[in-house]
Amino acid sequence: MVKEGVMSMSSTNKVKKKFSIPGGNIIIPMFIGACINSIFPSWLKIGGFTTPLAQGSGALVGAFLFVIGGSISFKSTGAAIKRGGTIILTKVIVAVSLGLFVGKVLNNNFLGLSALAIIGAMSCANNAMYAGIVHDFGDNIDEAAVGITILAVGPYITMIALASSGLASFSLITLVATVLPLLVGMALANLFPAVKKILNDGMNASIVVVGFALGCTMNFQQIFTGGLSGILLGVVVTFAGGIFTILADKLTGGSGVAGAAISSCAGANMATPAALAAVDASYKSVVGTATAQITAAVVVTAILTPVLTAWVYRHNNKKAVH
Repeated sequence: MVKEGVMSMSSTNKVKKKFSIPGGNIIIPMFIGACINSIFPSWLKIGGFTTPLAQGSGALVGAFLFVIGGSISFKSTGAAIKRGGTIILTKVIVAVSLGLFVGKVLNNNFLGLSALAIIGAMSCANNAMYAGIVHDFGDNIDEAAVGITILAVGPYITMIALASSGLASFSLITLVATVLPLLVGMALANLFPAVKKILNDGMNASIVVVGFALGCTMNFQQIFTGGLSGILLGVVVTFAGGIFTILADKLTGGSGVAGAAISSCAGANMATPAALAAVDASYKSVVGTATAQITAAVVVTAILTPVLTAWVYRHNNKKAVH
């Protein structure tokens, strides 16, 4: 009887895992929020704590960045710094180059994708996914490299790239004010291990709350439009970005596995449009669409990045045999 119970529970867990939605902790609360805003928008304006939750994405994104800061560690080895630095720097360079090309040359529109969406989606990766993938396909250096890749997190790369190119406008003080929550979270987590554990445990919960709040600013039209072009964005993030990160990884002595595993879109990226709109009002009109696009890219890359990494791993093994 005990064995049957264990087998039943194991089977249930397998079924749940098999039918889980990639990026579900982001996309489901966001969709619920968008449903309420599309069908019953007056519900979100009744006051109390409901309206601040629905309209307070700025404060919630700040809290989200504080929690993210708690996941960043100052400890890493030399080889891990080299590999992690190489792949994440390459990813950032490709993201910024492609985004600015769209923004400057293509009038900020590539099949519905803006510089904000492209840089916001491609500039940082899902580090939890990266760690899980390289645990299965990579080596110890690939695994330790996550201590460096996680440094490229939050909306800061996008904000700096767009501001320096003239596509956004805000002051240095504004940028410092935006990055401060992450720095405080980082400092506290590295000084006090207990705080680090608390913040890490709260990561998924903060994603759910921020996702709902962002969804409350969106409607079905934005989700539909952003979702279609967001699928394209996910393909671009994984394959266009992945080609360069794989090459960079191999050129610096890696197997290419780490370069492929970093080709995803982080869930944290969904907060980038709202963060930018908070410091540059000209972006408020595109927050909904860009957020939907990046959210779709999170889901698409959650499927494509493991596939690409497995292909690189098998290709390496075939070459080793021959």
